[in-house]
Amino acid sequence: MKRSVFAVLFLIVLAAAGCSLPPEKPVSKQELYKTGIYNAFTIKESPESVLAAINRQGEVVLEAQAKDKPVYIKILATTKGLQVMVYDR
Repeated sequence: MKRSVFAVLFLIVLAAAGCSLPPEKPVSKQELYKTGIYNAFTIKESPESVLAAINRQGEVVLEAQAKDKPVYIKILATTKGLQVMVYDR
């Protein structure tokens, strides 16, 4: 009986850990510009709206254009800074 309770609690904790959380320290516009995404890609969203989403949810997914190729850009706020991942659309 105890094992099943612990297993259920473990699964709940594991599921909660997978959710994105807002960063402990709000991300600044300078940190966002250091990633270079606005130089390398054409992004419709303003830096202010991207920052608001990152600071509220801890991550954001953007639709962007890289030269002639549409891509998705995922930005995660981690304790070590912003992590940027680019995916084909």
